[in-house]
Amino acid sequence: MMANETPAFELRGVTKRFPGVVANDRVSFAAQAGEIHALLGENGAGKSTLMNVLSGLYHADEGEIYVHGRRVAFRSPRDAIRTGIGMVHQHFMLVPSQTVAENVVLGMPGRFLLNPAQIEREVGQMSQQFGLPIDPTAKVWQLSVGEQQRVEILKMLYRGADILILDEPTAVLTPQETRIFFATLRMMVSQGKTVIFISHKLDEVLAIAHRVTVLRAGRSVATVDTAGMTRSQLASLMVGREVLFSIEKRPARLGAPRLRLDHVEAQDDKGLPALRGISLTVHGGEIVGIAGVAGNGQRELAEVIGGARVMQRGAIQVDGKRFVHPTPANMIAAGVGYVPEDRRVSGSAPNLSITENIGLKAYRSPAITNGWLVRWGRLAQRARNLVRTYAIVAPSIATPVRKLSGGNLQKVILAREIADKPAVLVTAYPTRGLDVGATEQVRRLLLAERDRGAAILLISEDLEEILLMSDRIAVLYEGEIVDNLPASEADLATVGLLMTGGKRTHASSAPGKAQPRSVALTGVDTESPNHRMSQ
Repeated sequence: MMANETPAFELRGVTKRFPGVVANDRVSFAAQAGEIHALLGENGAGKSTLMNVLSGLYHADEGEIYVHGRRVAFRSPRDAIRTGIGMVHQHFMLVPSQTVAENVVLGMPGRFLLNPAQIEREVGQMSQQFGLPIDPTAKVWQLSVGEQQRVEILKMLYRGADILILDEPTAVLTPQETRIFFATLRMMVSQGKTVIFISHKLDEVLAIAHRVTVLRAGRSVATVDTAGMTRSQLASLMVGREVLFSIEKRPARLGAPRLRLDHVEAQDDKGLPALRGISLTVHGGEIVGIAGVAGNGQRELAEVIGGARVMQRGAIQVDGKRFVHPTPANMIAAGVGYVPEDRRVSGSAPNLSITENIGLKAYRSPAITNGWLVRWGRLAQRARNLVRTYAIVAPSIATPVRKLSGGNLQKVILAREIADKPAVLVTAYPTRGLDVGATEQVRRLLLAERDRGAAILLISEDLEEILLMSDRIAVLYEGEIVDNLPASEADLATVGLLMTGGKRTHASSAPGKAQPRSVALTGVDTESPNHRMSQ
């Protein structure tokens, strides 16, 4: 890439405003053909907004867009794709009941005159050309998450995109899938494509990107080569201060059992067994991490404890109170806080305000309600206090949460669940998609709740997070807990073996006192791209 080459695209002085907030403030940003260019920034820094402008989803209030040196104006994503720009969003936009080939051509002109066999051949050839192996005749619902991502990329490539914007593309991938995906990206840029890589994972950015542009509070603060950069330097550019990558974690001070699962059984959404006789005890003052390959019962386990999924057999005890048919209402009353994995669907009411979402569990409190009447002034004050305490970035407490970035929405949910000091806190993927600053804050909050005496169940696909945050690790395999070991006895190799159904030499199922250790607050590792669960 030569500095004097005409950029593949260039944004000049782009400004985008929403009511009460300037999402992008005179941002300039450019990338070359044959380049992987990362876009970094905290949650709410304006990354997705800027790329939505580039991909035609938003129209800039000010500024100019140039593609291969020619000024363009987009009225829709269709205009952008005609110019060669395509965006793969973090949340896929596929029709599950249709085939891969049907999804690839969905919405294209001339859809009533299409030749299905020819399209399947073309999609198959393109998938091989770009290292995105997929069966064009497979139904989308039959595909893994990683395979669905390939379909989204093929959609853009089939439409002629040579500038590809990827929003958090590895958030749902296993380490093996991530390595394959990176090989695909390198192949694409070697053929002259341009890739914009939006991510919070600094180790992955350093491993895959040629250059990085950093946004902070809606403004571009730096564009640097990744060569010679460290994750600490990148984190400081993102946050505007030094980020602590570790913190001394006190030894666990175990209290009485606060959460007990006795032979719990539950089914998945297809009616198949998901939990097979789960028995587990979590004491006050400890974090028990649940490790396992995605799809081995983690979601069902969290939902059963939160009362959101029917329990077929067994019992749950919270501070000695026994439940055989738990519901959300009686688990809330028992003191269970629940942070689900899907923050936008299960964890919040998207069209309601921050105030209303923070108050979803407070409506039963006499301090908030007077009979059937809600004391809106008190509820608003509660929201203002929590927004300040948890550093939630939003125009106002009246803002619908659907307008928040993922990190700020996660803070709203955590604020709601932690505010009333729960006896038990179930957190599913609490730092997924969060920037380094937000991750630091979330992990500090969890440690503070643990030190306060709460029993915390931590479910995460970030194996490094499990190893460093947990006092004890329970490994889930095919709906069963196959081992339960002190974190001091765990390492990547041991837990990885257990996750695939193997056995360790010296198993231990008794909770023990954890030794002081340094807790990584960012979930990144410079040795290899993330340590999420893999098959």
